[in-house]
Amino acid sequence: MPAIRPRTAWMTGVLTSAVAASLLAGAPAHAVVGEKAKDGTYAFTAKLDIGGGQRSCSAALVEQQWLVTAASCFADNPAQDLKVPAGAPKLKTTATVGRTDLTRDNGSVVDVVELVPRDDRDLVLARLAAPVAGVTPTGIGFSAPLPGEELWVAGYGRTKDEWVPDRLHYARFGLEAVKGTTLGLSGKSGDAVVCQGDTGGPAFRDIGGRYELVGVNSTSGQAGCFGSDESETRKNAVDTRVDDIAAWIQATVSRDVLPRANWKNAAHMASGYFTGQSAGSKRRMDLFVVWNDGSASLYQGADHNDPKYPYSTEYKVAPAGSYWKDARAVTGGSFTGTGSDGITVRWASGKLSTYTHVDQNGFHDEKALAYSDTWKRARLITAGRYTDNPLRDDLLVLWDNGSTSMYSDTDANLVGKESQLTNADPSWTEAAQISSGEFTGGRTADLVIRWNDGNTSLFPGVDTTGYHGRIRIRPDKSAWKDAQILTVGSFTAASNRPNDILIRWRSGYLSYYPGVDANGTHGEVQLVG
Repeated sequence: MPAIRPRTAWMTGVLTSAVAASLLAGAPAHAVVGEKAKDGTYAFTAKLDIGGGQRSCSAALVEQQWLVTAASCFADNPAQDLKVPAGAPKLKTTATVGRTDLTRDNGSVVDVVELVPRDDRDLVLARLAAPVAGVTPTGIGFSAPLPGEELWVAGYGRTKDEWVPDRLHYARFGLEAVKGTTLGLSGKSGDAVVCQGDTGGPAFRDIGGRYELVGVNSTSGQAGCFGSDESETRKNAVDTRVDDIAAWIQATVSRDVLPRANWKNAAHMASGYFTGQSAGSKRRMDLFVVWNDGSASLYQGADHNDPKYPYSTEYKVAPAGSYWKDARAVTGGSFTGTGSDGITVRWASGKLSTYTHVDQNGFHDEKALAYSDTWKRARLITAGRYTDNPLRDDLLVLWDNGSTSMYSDTDANLVGKESQLTNADPSWTEAAQISSGEFTGGRTADLVIRWNDGNTSLFPGVDTTGYHGRIRIRPDKSAWKDAQILTVGSFTAASNRPNDILIRWRSGYLSYYPGVDANGTHGEVQLVG
């Protein structure tokens, strides 16, 4: 009985005799016989054209500028050796992303300019010449798949009656076996089979509309695929695992996430667990950014351990010219106890509102807290855990006259429960930024204030009765006078304790200080610049 065939390449023209022979004897396969995808369905699935029609594969977008696919797509003879050199692909390769129907002109067609292979399995990362817009990347599954689990598989390969399909196909598969670097899959319906053209395509979980990559198509029996041997009866497939190397994938694709932006254009920043926490609570906090042109981005916290790359991907959640151009103060917090954080905003109009849930799909469940000229005077705001309520929904406000107020439990009380913390004080008008954190391990949160002269202090254990001491962590005239935006979060590791300070500097550089405490800062991690 012949071996299960790799699904790396199918021919649209004449290949060399060696490659043609390998395809007939057991070449990699590339297309899922199953349902035709509706427009926009599983749009993170990409089609690869390698060598101007010599080979075709599928892939999955895991970051706006990175795909994951099979190394066998790029190997000289995948039936014999899957090794692929790092660097530019040997053959010109283009990726079509976000185009479920290939006869249309939506989505993006981008060159692949770099390959980063894994030597221990049939997998390679492919960097695009430019990030693609309008397509949400698939997440990467960090939890090990279990036999019996149901997965979806998608690809642009052959079907039972099409040699070169013009539409993405998908089918449901069951996970039969989990081995060292591979997964054994079997179709859940009679026509579910992985064919040539599907190599490198994704096997993924659907978690309530959120997708997690579990495997990458590698080899299959291909029974029922157009042009396959009629005597072939096997429809099972073997995929390459990604969960055990998910941290490596994330760390590699994270390197381009932050440097792509011009951080001089960042107008506001706020941190929180907007996209949720990953399995095992490995994920760091996300970063929400409003840009000067009114657009907004959400940077998802990474699950890997490299402190230099705390974010795994960027989601554009508002276009240029959006209503976010009218935001005057922004803070992140936990307002509902659902495990997903939100954002409170003071708008130019004097409106104060909270989006109780923010994620990669945008802003949800807006709640108006106040709307008056009085709130135009709220110069700085920050949400934190300043009462016994475990949520981070107590709002501390610094007014334009230097007075400060706290509004307790805004989820339940809106801004109806106010505590005056300090009266008008001209010296407090010199405060440039405020943010909430948990630096000292007290019963309630701490307030950090960066003053115009660079002096930066912690006010530990703030509550409704006021401030209880002051700890200076940066002296007068320190370099922090050039800090333009400051936010506090958990960026070093997933501790759910926000005690890292992230700063956007006047120069446009970006860095953070991990593990700030009563003894001050303990080193700096440069992110951009």
